[in-house]
Amino acid sequence: MPDSFASQDLIAGRLSLDFANELSPSSHFSWEELLRFLLVTRIISSERSAQLLALPQNDPQSAGTLLDKAQRLHAALHQTFSTLLSKEALLRDCVEPINEVLRVTEGHDELLQQNGKWGLEFVAREGGLDWLLAAIARSAAELIAEGASARLRVCSNPDCGLFFYDTSRTRRRRWCSMSRCGNRHKVAAFSRRHSAGRR
Repeated sequence: MPDSFASQDLIAGRLSLDFANELSPSSHFSWEELLRFLLVTRIISSERSAQLLALPQNDPQSAGTLLDKAQRLHAALHQTFSTLLSKEALLRDCVEPINEVLRVTEGHDELLQQNGKWGLEFVAREGGLDWLLAAIARSAAELIAEGASARLRVCSNPDCGLFFYDTSRTRRRRWCSMSRCGNRHKVAAFSRRHSAGRR
């Protein structure tokens, strides 16, 4: 499965923000795009990704149900983060898709060995697929629970709109990342200043 984005491109600082940023803003992403995100964020292993890739052919109902739930979660995260940024009250309907996923997160962390290396993985109590979205929902719930003190931001580039979590010391970060938007803004401002100075 080719990567359309790599883990170094995940700049939001929180899993739920990266989920909102990296998949189609319209929330109509494909099964392959969902698996790619889960793989890049290490929610699933490459072996598990290969198994799940065939699920729409082997069990179209299960794949369709999970994709629908992921798309609803994605839309809810966009709405939730936009509401938080505008300092409006968060409605129960807005967070229900997050709670729906959190309800199935019963399970435990377990050390598992893959390719001779030990790794910590979440093992769901139930065998369904909803647990694939559990870490994303948990990340969103933690951010929402921070309330007004959450360092949730949106990029200052009006053409960007990516969410990010501001971990800067001064709490004044403006750009999703310097390489994507910050440097472009600085170069454009520099060009404007120098072209105005020549006139």
